[in-house]
Amino acid sequence: MEIVLKRVYEDASPEDGYRVLVDRIWPRGISKEKAALDEWDKDLAPSTALREWFHHDPLLWDEFSRKYKEELLEQNPGKPFLEKNGQQEKITLVYAARDEKHCHPLVLKDYLEQLLNNKSKK
Repeated sequence: MEIVLKRVYEDASPEDGYRVLVDRIWPRGISKEKAALDEWDKDLAPSTALREWFHHDPLLWDEFSRKYKEELLEQNPGKPFLEKNGQQEKITLVYAARDEKHCHPLVLKDYLEQLLNNKSKK
């Protein structure tokens, strides 16, 4: 399975595969039709408290990444997500953040790929 990232403001494409919005809040100015999502999984997004604390401040990126990874490991939303979508060849994690170098889907992608790697080793 391939996992890729794409901003919701970019045009959807058949090459995206299975499109999942991974934000807790619906993106501004985007209709459901334009988003062209297969799923909206809020459980994969950072908690509201963590998102509000981070507020997309690049100076807080390292600490945010660590805290978000802790949330993911503690709550483990990736396991049911991958069990439900394991047959997909490609999953595109769709998000709204402008800063593509300091956005939670980077951490989420790494977490999901680790789960996939651990599963394939068993």
